[in-house]
Amino acid sequence: MKSCKVVLFLIPSFCLICLSTAFAPKDNYLINCGSNTDVIVDNRRFLGDSNDENSVHTSQGKSIFLENPSPSSNLSFLYRTARVFNGASRYMLNIKKIGTHFLRLHFSPFTAQNCDLRKAIFSFSANGILLFSNFSVNTTTVLREFILMVDNSELEIEFTPTYESNFAFVNAIEVFSAPDDFIIGDGAKSVGPRGILEFNQNMTLQTLETVHRINVGGLKLTPFNDTLWRTWVPDEDFLVLKYAAQIARTSHVPKYQKGGATREIAPDNVYMTAQQMNRENVTTDFIFNITWNFPVGIRDASHFVRLHFCDIVSLSPGQLYFNVYLNGFTAYKDLDLSSVTFHELATPYYIDFVVYSGSSGVVQVSIDPSILSSTMRKNAILNGVEVMKMVNYVALQTGSKKRNVWVIVSSVLGSVVLLSVVILATLLFFVCRKKKLKPKRSESAGWTPLRQYGSSSHGTLSDGTSPGPNGYLGQRIPFAEIQLATNNFDKSLIIGSGGFGMVYKGVIGDNRKVAIKRGVPGSRQGLPEFQTEISVLSKIRHHHLVSLVGYCEEHSEMILVYEYMEKGPLKRHLYGPGISPLCWKKRLEICIGAARGLHYLHTGFAQGIIHRDIKSTNILLDESYVAKVADFGLSRTGPCLNETHVSTGVKGSFGYLDPEYFRRQQLTDKSDVYSFGVVLFEVLCARPAIDPLLSREQVNLAEWAIKWQKDGQLEQIVDPHIRGQIKLSCLRKFGETAEKCLADYGIDRPTMGDVLWNLEYAFQLQESETLGELPEISNSISPELPLPEGLLNTHNEAYNGDGASDISTSQVFSQLMTNEGR
Repeated sequence: MKSCKVVLFLIPSFCLICLSTAFAPKDNYLINCGSNTDVIVDNRRFLGDSNDENSVHTSQGKSIFLENPSPSSNLSFLYRTARVFNGASRYMLNIKKIGTHFLRLHFSPFTAQNCDLRKAIFSFSANGILLFSNFSVNTTTVLREFILMVDNSELEIEFTPTYESNFAFVNAIEVFSAPDDFIIGDGAKSVGPRGILEFNQNMTLQTLETVHRINVGGLKLTPFNDTLWRTWVPDEDFLVLKYAAQIARTSHVPKYQKGGATREIAPDNVYMTAQQMNRENVTTDFIFNITWNFPVGIRDASHFVRLHFCDIVSLSPGQLYFNVYLNGFTAYKDLDLSSVTFHELATPYYIDFVVYSGSSGVVQVSIDPSILSSTMRKNAILNGVEVMKMVNYVALQTGSKKRNVWVIVSSVLGSVVLLSVVILATLLFFVCRKKKLKPKRSESAGWTPLRQYGSSSHGTLSDGTSPGPNGYLGQRIPFAEIQLATNNFDKSLIIGSGGFGMVYKGVIGDNRKVAIKRGVPGSRQGLPEFQTEISVLSKIRHHHLVSLVGYCEEHSEMILVYEYMEKGPLKRHLYGPGISPLCWKKRLEICIGAARGLHYLHTGFAQGIIHRDIKSTNILLDESYVAKVADFGLSRTGPCLNETHVSTGVKGSFGYLDPEYFRRQQLTDKSDVYSFGVVLFEVLCARPAIDPLLSREQVNLAEWAIKWQKDGQLEQIVDPHIRGQIKLSCLRKFGETAEKCLADYGIDRPTMGDVLWNLEYAFQLQESETLGELPEISNSISPELPLPEGLLNTHNEAYNGDGASDISTSQVFSQLMTNEGR
C-alpha cells in the first residue's frame, strides 16, 4: 500500500473571549481539517489546515467539502470539510509542555466530490499507541476523546486505512495540555475480589479513552459551560431504579479548597447537583441503594472511574456517612465527606478507582447509607461519574493466539492456579520451617536494607559512602546540587520518562554529564524500585552496565544519578524517527556488549542477579555506541544453591515477558534470556516487540520471527536497511541463537554465556572473507575444543577493575581459526 505523510506546523489557537477564570493550556491546537478557513466553535477558533496565512501546511492528503450545507448550528461549520487520506498519514504537532494532554478527534461523514466518508474503515494512533482499529462512522457525528501522556517534544497522530483500497478521514482535531495533577500517578485504588488495593502502575502513563461523563442529578452541560470544553450528560438513562433516587440541588457556588478538586476537575454545575436517597416511599428501617449501570462496550477490560462528591444535602458536618460500590465490590466504606474536606460542607471532592468490567461489559456504581449513620439521617449522594477505558492497559491483557495463549488462558484458570499456588506455598513454608531451612524468596521480601560501613542493618540510605571495593560505589548528592544540575528541573532538559518518573540531563562536579531520574515528588510509590536500584548498582561495576553516580533522598525525594549515555536507548536507533539506522556490524557489536553485561550480572556473584526487564529501551548507548544495560528497579537476586528458582509475582514488559515465568511465577536467569531473544529479533527486524497496527499474525514479534526462522526464510523479514549487509552464515547463527533464547521452557534455553559465545561466533562469521570457513560450534563450549593457553572461555571470564573482560572471545575464535587452517 502506498503511504503518504501529512506534516502540519501549527500555531496555538486562542479564544476570542478570554475570561479570568478560563483555563489557558500551554499547548492548544484546534484544527479545522481539510479547510482553508477558520471556524469559531464555543468561543474557540479552529484553524484551517489548508490556509497558508495561518501557518498550517499539508504535503499530501485530499480536502473535501460540502457544497450546499444546511446551516443548523455552529458545529455544522466545523463538519462541512474533512481531510481524506489514501495511505498511512500523520499530523506532527510540536509540544511545549511535557505531560498529560487531551486529544479529541471529530468524525462526521458526508458525501462530496465522489467520496462517501461512510465507507471509510481505518485505525488511528498517537505516538505509536493504537487508539482505535477498524473504525468507521455510518451516520451520526462521533467525537473520540483520549487523555494521554506526551513525554517528548512531538505528538504524532497517525491515520491508517484498514484495507489498501480504503481510506481514512478526520473533520477536526483538538490537542491541548491538561492542568497540572489532572491525573495523579499513584492516586487510584484498584477495586475487585481482592478488596481495595493500590493500583500498581503509574496512572499518568496510562492512555485513557472517555466512555461516559455524567452530571448526576443535573442537566446536560456543553463545552461552553466547561473550562476544559467537555460535555456532561444527565444520569437518568443509567439509573437502574429511578424511584430509589431523588435529585438534590443548590444555588450556592461550591467551596473549592487548595489541593482539592478544581473547576478543571469538574465544573461548578456538576457539584451543585446530585442524586440522594429517595426516602418518601420507604420506611426508615429499610436499607436500599442507588445503582447506575454504565455500558462500556468492550468486555473483560480495565476502566478508570472518577467519582465526584459534594455534600449539598447535610445541615452540618459529620451527618453524612455512606458506602460506595463498584461492580458489587466495596470501593469506599463509611465515607464521611466532612472528614476529607476539613469539616466544610459543599466542598468538591473526587476519588479515582480502577475496576475490571468482566464479562458483563458494564461498569456498575452503587451507593447506600453506612451503618454509622443515625436512623433519621441515613443518606448517600453522588454528584458526577467519569468512566474511561484504559487503552494501553487493556493491550497488556491481550496477545496473539499461539505463543501468548497463556495470557488468555490465565483469565479462565486464574482462580484455580492461584488456589493451587497458595496451597503449595503454605505446605512448602511449613516443611522448610520444620527443617529450619532458609525460606524461599518472595516478592514481598525484596532486597535487604542497605548496609554501609558504620551503619546498622536497618540504617537509612543517607549514611554516607563506603570506600571499600565491595562497598557502595555511588555517593549521596545534596538536593541543592541536583536542582543546580537540572536548572531546578527545567522541563527543556527532560530526556525521557518511565513508571518511576522523569529523566533529566544535567551537569555536576567538573562538568560531568549525568542522567538524573527523579521519582514523582512526594510519592513513595517507587520506593522499592529506588532501593533496589541502589542495592544492585552498589554491588556491581562493569563496562556494559550503566554506572550509578549517586542518589538523593532529601525532602522525601527519590533521585538517582547515572552516567550520561549520549546516544540514548537502542530502540531509538532501530526504528526511531529522524535517526539514521545502524549498520549490521554495529548492531551485532551492541548485542554482544549487552550480552556481556547480562552474563556478568548472572554469574558475577554466588546467587547472581536477574534483571527482569530486558528490552531495547533498557539497553543504552554511549557516544561510541557501546551498549550498557540499564534500569535495575525490578531486579532480583537469583536462587540460592539449594533452589532452582525465585518464587515471585510477575513483573516485566509485555512482549518481552517469559511465558514460563508468567505461567508459574517462578523466576530464573532464563527469563532474562527469553527477553534478550526478543531484543535480538528486534535488532534484526527493526520493529517493536508488539505492534497492534499490524495483522494478527505479525502483532507479536517473537512469534512472527520464530515462524520465519523455522521455515528457513528469516532473511525475508530482515530490516531492509541492512538486508544486503549480512552474510548468510552469520544470519543463520544469529537466528538460531535468538530462536533458542525463545524456547517455551527455560530448561531448553541457553545460558547468557552460551548466547554470548554464539554471538561472538556470528560476528566472526560476518568478518570472515569467505563463507563457511569457520567450524560450526554448539551452544555450549565442547571439552574437545582446545582453548589456547592462557585464555578463558566466556563461562569463566576474568574481569579487570572496570568490569571489562581481560580477554575477548574474539581472540578465542581467532585462535580457533588459526588452528583450523593448520
